[in-house]
Amino acid sequence: MHFLSVNDFSRDQMNEVFDIADEISLGKSTVSLKEGSTLALLFEKPSTRTRVSFEVAMGRLGGRSIYIDAKTSQMSRGEPVSDTARMLSLYVDFVAARMYHHEDLVEFANASTIPVVNALTDLEHPTQAMADLYTVSNAKRRIKGVRIAFVGDIAQNTCNSLMLAAVKLGAEMALVGPKDYPANPEYLTRSREYGVVDIYDTMEDGLANVDIVYTDTFVSMGNEDEAEKRRKAFAKYQVNANALKYADKDALVMHPLPAFRGQEITADVLEGSRSIVWEQAKNKLLLEQAIIMYLSEKSM
Repeated sequence: MHFLSVNDFSRDQMNEVFDIADEISLGKSTVSLKEGSTLALLFEKPSTRTRVSFEVAMGRLGGRSIYIDAKTSQMSRGEPVSDTARMLSLYVDFVAARMYHHEDLVEFANASTIPVVNALTDLEHPTQAMADLYTVSNAKRRIKGVRIAFVGDIAQNTCNSLMLAAVKLGAEMALVGPKDYPANPEYLTRSREYGVVDIYDTMEDGLANVDIVYTDTFVSMGNEDEAEKRRKAFAKYQVNANALKYADKDALVMHPLPAFRGQEITADVLEGSRSIVWEQAKNKLLLEQAIIMYLSEKSM
């Protein structure tokens, strides 16, 4: 079993992962990895939180990890993705892959005989979405009925995964961004099959009555060549103290990091009393442990 997309987990399966995370956090987990289990981290893109949290997650589960920079692997010399997958399947027990193109990840997983986890592609960031919604559940004591506003670049990978996972679990989504950068139509259509997803181009309308205000960088990896254009296009979608006045008085703020203070979010909001950003970051480690454990159990 792989975890390449939020589509790969049903609502019940996501809740099973959350239950495992609860058990781990309470020290009640009785399941462990087989002795000597190894995770390969195959990364084409830079990473801080995802790389470190996966490495620590494996260590805490009694396994080990190997970091592979794709630029220094045989993939950089033209080895097919499928051959790399077949080879790694002979040596390790899990792969967490961060790739530029989602279709490359799918090709990799199709050739792999061991569980593959999406550690971010151009289309999705499902482990981030799982950590985010676990954080929402802890902070609000529920997910069902919570209204989450994703503000800024609503066309990017983190938004795709969060939107789909949130409505599967009974939350509502409000996508707030400029009309020139519309949401991914495939993920929008699929998400609306499960629940409510509304789209707004003004902060006043988009943040009305929301429980969570979520933002991310305006310039995702791969879009650096249009950085200045994007900053101008998204300037009025900054999450600041004035913007929070439109949200529910108890609304909380989330950001997957890295954060660019003064661009998508102001420092006072990021570090303020309504921010649960650092709890969100902490939960990445916990949910990656839970996902590895879940895939390990399903692969036995």
